[in-house]
Amino acid sequence: MIEGPVVVEFKIKRSPSYRVATLSWKGPWNERKIRAQFARVEKWARARGLRTGRWIFREPGTRAWEVGIEIRGSAGSEGGVRVRTFPACSVASVVFDPDVVSPAVVYHGVTDWLRWRKRDRTIRSVGAYRELYDRDPWRDPKAWARTEVQVVVRK
Repeated sequence: MIEGPVVVEFKIKRSPSYRVATLSWKGPWNERKIRAQFARVEKWARARGLRTGRWIFREPGTRAWEVGIEIRGSAGSEGGVRVRTFPACSVASVVFDPDVVSPAVVYHGVTDWLRWRKRDRTIRSVGAYRELYDRDPWRDPKAWARTEVQVVVRK
């Protein structure tokens, strides 16, 4: 049990570019499908001998989902897996442990925080939300405990 206050800090920072292998689909939220799609991308990368990095989950549109795993090495799109680059950009970022702080609280908090940043003209607009993990969050508790939510912002 955690004792004392839990601190969750929001900040605007520069995110590096990520070269990722992705799978996209449309439909209702389904955690089993998300896990299966991540496993499919991981298997694809492993079969090509690629080193992997961050795991990225995005909702680029309404009921549209995308999983991606950062890859290092030479590979092209094939078999439904698309290789693309998420460009470097400014993001609002928050790192938290979902077992300690509810993701709903974090998402509501960052949304309200960004609304105030727009009002005080620190930022002009916001883009897509994405979750980043250092590794597979279902197999590595440390990766899960350091969940990072990023929101693309335009200054």
